[in-house]
Amino acid sequence: MQVRLALLAWLLAINVGVAQERPNVLLVMLDDLGYSDLGCYGAPVIQTPTIDRLAKQGVRFSQFYSTSKCHSSRICLLTGKYPFQAGNHAMDRAVTIAEVMGQAGYFTAMSGKWHLNGEPTDRGFQRYFGHLSGATNFFTGDDTFRLNGQPWNEFDEDFYTTDAITDYAIGFVDESIDEEQPFLMYVAYNAPHYPLQAPEEDVKKYRGKFRQGWDELRQRRYQGLIKHGLIDAGTRLSPRPDYIPAWTELSDEWQDWEDYRMATFAAMVDRVDQNLRRMVEHLKAKGVWENTLFMLCSDNGACPFERTRGRNEAPWDPKSYWTYDVGWAHAGNTPFRWYKQNQHEGGISSPLVVHWPQGIRGERGRVIHEPSHLIDLLPTLAEVGGADIPVEVDGKQLEPVQGKSLASLFRDESREGHDWLYFHFNDNRAIRQGDWKLVSAEWGQWELYDLSKDRTELDNLASQYPERVEQLRQLWYKAAKEVDGVPKRLRRPVDDVVPTFPPKQMSQRESR
Repeated sequence: MQVRLALLAWLLAINVGVAQERPNVLLVMLDDLGYSDLGCYGAPVIQTPTIDRLAKQGVRFSQFYSTSKCHSSRICLLTGKYPFQAGNHAMDRAVTIAEVMGQAGYFTAMSGKWHLNGEPTDRGFQRYFGHLSGATNFFTGDDTFRLNGQPWNEFDEDFYTTDAITDYAIGFVDESIDEEQPFLMYVAYNAPHYPLQAPEEDVKKYRGKFRQGWDELRQRRYQGLIKHGLIDAGTRLSPRPDYIPAWTELSDEWQDWEDYRMATFAAMVDRVDQNLRRMVEHLKAKGVWENTLFMLCSDNGACPFERTRGRNEAPWDPKSYWTYDVGWAHAGNTPFRWYKQNQHEGGISSPLVVHWPQGIRGERGRVIHEPSHLIDLLPTLAEVGGADIPVEVDGKQLEPVQGKSLASLFRDESREGHDWLYFHFNDNRAIRQGDWKLVSAEWGQWELYDLSKDRTELDNLASQYPERVEQLRQLWYKAAKEVDGVPKRLRRPVDDVVPTFPPKQMSQRESR
């Protein structure tokens, strides 16, 4: 009897030890950040030393995909499923990362933008601070701010959304440490989504630094991406489209205006990096950083929408409402084509920076070229956290997640990758199988690209390989209908026209 009890105590001690080794998770999503907007992804002007240092000590992904849109990317991140498969905004046909990790003994918290039905505290997050809206005024907030399910409106003259999101995230982490639980801390910054608003000192830091214009900036970013090993030296830079004027064609006054709003965008990204430094230093001071898995990504590519109001108001004035234009969005998505909402590489290619001192194996700072997607994050966290993903909830069978864990890639091992990756948002669609990608913009004609030779999608091979077009076309419709469950109206056949950039997004540019 005593032997059996001693053995049981030993086994329990081992289990407790294993549980204590499970990593904390700091999962960060930025909003409308382009593929090349971080220093470690080629940006030569915007200062992101904290993120760059984490990338140098961890790993970066060169072919990590979003859905091209805010809300649908959040669904994929939270559920491991494609958006309609998960139940779209309601996510009522899926479980969330918070529900999965919470059942495994994690302290689950979120701070930031929700942009889905209900509230995070309805879906497994034990703590929440942030706004339920898709965008907010960075200085005055809005009426959707919540703290643990209750309305919150304690805005004062020092309030800035990015800072407040970090303040509460740090507080939630401290709660988990006090309770001796591993934590899942999901931080969803609204930055650098419009309105472009930032503290005065941060904006002035960048004022005048973008007067070289978007043409030169894209060239410098392109060279930076090659230097960092994120694209091959043979990758061609996509040309500036006809609807974007050459920088030299702009008047001095217009160049100054463009510099001003890009300086504000840069300030917003810089401010995120400053806040992440605060978070990292705090976790180090608490002694938990070494076993914290840090992951940072974006929900879509750079945004081309020109919706500026109050141009005469300074961007640190709450009355301002600036956006940047398609010229800077094209630079943000260097070296790719198209933008947020589109399923070309410019709309769906996201940075992914991973840092985990106790979990990353192999060469630090390396680039992982394995194609991967936001749907992979939930199974990744479930694996490293020792959590089971439910197949049934309240007697209702759930379809399996579509994501595949990235954990073996962190260990510098191979994984069984995706047979195909599927993309859809409204009138934009794509399917990738191996290196072949079939894509359509705005219900326009199907285009076919070999991404192993043409990642920037410049050589449309559809007319040369009609059989492959048909095979991938059928695969897209099969995935849309049988896996994602896309409504029939959104599965209608594409038109045999060449898509063009939507004129409504160019209204102010045309009128200047």
